[in-house]
Amino acid sequence: MSKETLAEQIANRLRRDILRGKLPPGTSVKERDIGADMGVSRTPIREAIRILSKEGLVELRPSRSPIVAISDFKEVADQTTVLIELEKLSAELACKTATDADIDHLASIVNYMSENFDTIDPLDMFEVDMSFHTALASSSGNRALAETHSTFLRRLWRARYLSARQRRNRERVVNQHTLILDALRARDGQAARDAIDYHLWRLAEDIRSVIEQESANQET
Repeated sequence: MSKETLAEQIANRLRRDILRGKLPPGTSVKERDIGADMGVSRTPIREAIRILSKEGLVELRPSRSPIVAISDFKEVADQTTVLIELEKLSAELACKTATDADIDHLASIVNYMSENFDTIDPLDMFEVDMSFHTALASSSGNRALAETHSTFLRRLWRARYLSARQRRNRERVVNQHTLILDALRARDGQAARDAIDYHLWRLAEDIRSVIEQESANQET
């Protein structure tokens, strides 16, 4: 397994700061402050910021410091629609192409979520949750699909985290992933699509409420 580059390590730390609200939307991301805080040079910081920009978490501005991106609901909703369809297709294809080892890996993720739900940090649980969806897309056997899914998942990373934090409960985190897993084990493509739909159908509205609340907070 390859080690993360310094830029990736910086990006991971900044990403978590953004998700936790330590760096709220509209906040300037200043290279000098990051360098002083982390003890790193500006070159890997700039690369880290480019990584986060591609994910939609940071907005680059000419001749000015980048800022933490301010979410636009229409844009996020459009991306959510695409992501859900990608996940449904991934699940359907995985019923045909996933190996037993692929399904065992997905099962291990669900088991981990079940065993640690009550004690794990919410952000850590979210990252485990997203690893399930990434592994599911990979199990489709379609590289183009998996890569496209990864792109949209990263773009929606913050919105999905805020939504997950808002609706964190065992039924959604454990039971609904178990339904997806059961459909995969049964090799039932329609059941897998239905399980994904049941898991994600409220995602856009959950994200809307989060964005509206953020907008209200920025106005006060």
